[in-house]
Amino acid sequence: MIQDQIAEMERRALAELQATSDLVALDEWRIKYLGKKGELTGFLRGMGGLSPVERPLVGQAVNTAKNILETAVAERTERLKSAALEVTLTRDKVDVTLPGRPVQVGHVHVITKVFREIIEAFTAMGFQVAEGPEVELDYYNFQQLNIPPGHPARSMHDTFYFSESVLLRTHTSPNQIRVMEKQKPPVRIIVPGKCYRSEATDATHEFMFMQFEGLAVDRDITLADLRGTLAAFARRMFGEERKVRFRCDYFPYVEPGVDLSIDCLICQGVGCRACKYSGWLEILGAGMVHPQVLRNVDIDPQKYSGFAFGMGPERIAMLKYSIDDIRQFYRNDLRFLRQFA
Repeated sequence: MIQDQIAEMERRALAELQATSDLVALDEWRIKYLGKKGELTGFLRGMGGLSPVERPLVGQAVNTAKNILETAVAERTERLKSAALEVTLTRDKVDVTLPGRPVQVGHVHVITKVFREIIEAFTAMGFQVAEGPEVELDYYNFQQLNIPPGHPARSMHDTFYFSESVLLRTHTSPNQIRVMEKQKPPVRIIVPGKCYRSEATDATHEFMFMQFEGLAVDRDITLADLRGTLAAFARRMFGEERKVRFRCDYFPYVEPGVDLSIDCLICQGVGCRACKYSGWLEILGAGMVHPQVLRNVDIDPQKYSGFAFGMGPERIAMLKYSIDDIRQFYRNDLRFLRQFA
């Protein structure tokens, strides 16, 4: 009888179920007996050939067997899952009494480190920090700094333009103008920030770089004040024994313009490849604020005078730590960066 065949299949299925040892074998068992093409479903497909009397009896037997097998497989699944979890917990057991792995502590980037040193040097002399936008107007970036359209000095700035009047700032000097428009003398600020120039990247140039600029405007400020301020800064950054040298230079928004050099840190001024055998290393440009720049912000150059200066923290870091390639700072090479922890 078909009912006997169903009972025999049920006994065989339960025996095989108890023999399963993992979840993979359990899935194979489920497909074999309870799947769409499984043995139990096969009995249902054959009911079409049964008599009306046999059909309900066989259907009842199939349903009873199905309920027994589904209950049994659910119980077996829970047991196997619990056993698998126990094995995982035993394998991955952690001895909490063991010392933990040391946490590697990070440190500030070398440029950030030099940045902070520069800020500390000038704030100790009474300067305040001022910041401004990186996306700037041509009006502030050039025109108010005595660089009108067509001025030859614009060729010194390979500029990223968004439009004729909007650009990525090429220096942080625009914020000096913004401050002087809002604050009348005395003014004593330093302006740090990122700058951008469309130029080829090499050992001494990057298209994005940091810059530090400073401005002091008040009555009776002279070139001697500028020299004293920058000499004090250079000795604080590079050592009290440093010698400093000022030479004439050109910048469109200062008059007169100067550059500041220190005696070579490597050869101590004797002459070497680093200083091109001159004995000197240039660290920044500066000068007395051009009278026209003061007029542009409604400050009377007959009553007030001032000085301004600008430098690149990357160059300061290169000189301070004898680094010969500016690209090293932004390659994220941990072997290089860990030297400055």
